[in-house]
Amino acid sequence: MSKIKDKKIQHLLLGILLDAVGMLSFVIPGIGEFSDVIWAPISAWIMTRLYKGKIGQAAGMVTFIEELVPGLDFIPTFTLMWFYTYVFKKSEIEDQPIEV
Repeated sequence: MSKIKDKKIQHLLLGILLDAVGMLSFVIPGIGEFSDVIWAPISAWIMTRLYKGKIGQAAGMVTFIEELVPGLDFIPTFTLMWFYTYVFKKSEIEDQPIEV
């Protein structure tokens, strides 16, 4: 398997893990919503590090808002961003190096 393909898979697995962390607030009613206040800026920062440039900044803002608004934790923003980056926009980024 190529190094680029390995990085894509790592990004996907990391995204799924981060989405799962974001959904943990559903496990602890009441306290969980407080944890979103802490997780929202962290997840936004991670998103901007995983996906560089303006698209990463936009995804970071979406992630921040998604985590802050009660009831939206079920949206897998990291996984959706991975699909947007590596499936839907594949032709534009195929030749670019992947950084982690």
